[in-house]
Amino acid sequence: MKYQQLADHITSLIELDQLQIGDQLPSLKQLQQRLKMSKDTLLKGLNELVEKGIVESVYRKGYYVRKNTIHHSFRVFLLLDKMNILREQFYRTLFNQLKNRADIDIYFHHHNYHVFENLIKENLGAYTHYVIATFLKENVAPLLNLIPDKKRIIIDLNEPALSGNYSSIYQDYGYDIYHSLHKLKDELKKYDRLILVAHPEAVHARLVIEGFLRYCTEIEHPYLIQSEIDEKTFQKGNAYVTFSRYDTDDVVLIKLARKKKLKLGKDVGLISYNDTDVKEVLEDGITVISTDFEAMGKTVAQAILEEKIITKRNPTKVIKRCSL
Repeated sequence: MKYQQLADHITSLIELDQLQIGDQLPSLKQLQQRLKMSKDTLLKGLNELVEKGIVESVYRKGYYVRKNTIHHSFRVFLLLDKMNILREQFYRTLFNQLKNRADIDIYFHHHNYHVFENLIKENLGAYTHYVIATFLKENVAPLLNLIPDKKRIIIDLNEPALSGNYSSIYQDYGYDIYHSLHKLKDELKKYDRLILVAHPEAVHARLVIEGFLRYCTEIEHPYLIQSEIDEKTFQKGNAYVTFSRYDTDDVVLIKLARKKKLKLGKDVGLISYNDTDVKEVLEDGITVISTDFEAMGKTVAQAILEEKIITKRNPTKVIKRCSL
């Protein structure tokens, strides 16, 4: 592509030390005369250099050299809702897959729409790819649509209302819980009632509830949906499904079982979302429904390195342990 000639011309000047950090690039008029390119073509080439972090645009002044080392082909804006063990698994996998090819800048919005909005708007045009986890109650489609579609990679929670042709590597919460409960059907038979603890503030709660209801009505298994654990209804014969953000529901259930001298996995069942090292050993092991965050990281890296659009449901596994 012709605009790539400009990018190659500027990077060669930097590599030859003819342009140094802080130096102003020639004006558009000078570049037009030197390279015999249209203004639109030149702007495309300059935008590519901005996205890769090689130059920066200063309003009403021009373009300046930002760095003099040009090793990486990609510059990635990674916006997560929070950092926890699972997000760290994703990040480390992505970093290891891209470490010789891309720079990654990581940000967090902590489910705050205004923080999310500011981070998106402040970084438009500054990266080759935007990898984003949403999980906000507000409609974020107008903000995400500001990002060119082919540079947009949505992870974890699918955002189907977006425009254009973009990548999405997501959890299908309704599908995952429905099929996971089917895999645990034999273990669940010994329990009188299946209880889903679904906090209404969780953005994906509706999707989980839909899959849960589909399973229970199809199997004709008595069920209950609670927004929080109720000690009054806690009794022998209950099996619980939890997906609280910090696993606090698991702790409450274990304490109640001990208080009432009920055995987890015999008298009361527990299925928790997302595996951790602690769940592997807690109470001799907690049964989990867990998406593969390492696989998610590898698929995102593939979309970036191969510059292709990938729409894919991330794989989810069921790990049976003593709590059921």
